[in-house]
Amino acid sequence: MVDELTYKIAKCCTPQESDAITGYFKEDGTITIHDAMCNAVQGLRTERLLKVTWDEIRRTEASTDAVPLAPEFAELDETDYFILKHHQEFGMDYSIVVAEALRLPLEEMHQRHRKLRELGGLKRVERRVIHYRKNIVKGKWIKHRNHTYYELTPQGKMWIEAFENQQNSTGI
Repeated sequence: MVDELTYKIAKCCTPQESDAITGYFKEDGTITIHDAMCNAVQGLRTERLLKVTWDEIRRTEASTDAVPLAPEFAELDETDYFILKHHQEFGMDYSIVVAEALRLPLEEMHQRHRKLRELGGLKRVERRVIHYRKNIVKGKWIKHRNHTYYELTPQGKMWIEAFENQQNSTGI
């Protein structure tokens, strides 16, 4: 039985389907897809560069259960990852607490929460009784009211996994 190839879109250039592409075969067996004109490709080992087509990638994606990442993933950066990760670890939370935890200016945190909500990685929590900061304050339940709380969506969980896979495959 032949193992399926795993393709990952390079974050440095995030090629689109209309772009000419090239693949780079990594030590972990994945193939990173770069725009053919990407500057990063110039520094890669030429013996590991592969000719690939979008049709080939689509056929492989169609034959696996993996859900392809939405194009919005390309709009995220490392700070967005840390915000998503905060919500994964601590549950629903509001901008002031996340800003303090990540040492970000509050206005930037508001903007990032809004962006992540608009992209679908976070959702606003409707008013209800919530388990307050689940991994920090044990057993405390409060009525959610004066703050806008956010929680991770399934899309946000996929983005965290994609960030972590990317970091593992690049050795960061």
